[in-house]
Amino acid sequence: MASTDLKKHRNILFAKFPPGQVPEAADDLKRIDEVEVAPKTEKREVEVTYELLQHTLLELEEHLEDKGYHLDNTLMSKLTRALIHYVEDTQLHNLAAPEKRLKRSADEAYVQAWEHHPHGDYDETPAEWREYK
Repeated sequence: MASTDLKKHRNILFAKFPPGQVPEAADDLKRIDEVEVAPKTEKREVEVTYELLQHTLLELEEHLEDKGYHLDNTLMSKLTRALIHYVEDTQLHNLAAPEKRLKRSADEAYVQAWEHHPHGDYDETPAEWREYK
């Protein structure tokens, strides 16, 4: 996974009330290490850029809510944020997952399993039934 896939550019949208949250929230976010912040007052949003291995959108939003800021809670905003949270969480999970095994080692596992199970012309019929005359 390329390093550019880990650099995230997100917009945090704020509620209409109370007014004037954007500049204050931007100043607050600027204090967090490794987060670039660009306030967009006319759109009621703050653009943030961060590395996924350092921060997540959920973490930044929770930080703002803990400080008393009110994020936009329209249905579209909630759905968008939920999708981003899921994608980032999945991406972090996949980064921690072990790499796929080579095909050769998978084949060896099947060979070992085959050797331990009865196969060939094995018949489960009891011997007395097979020899019945």
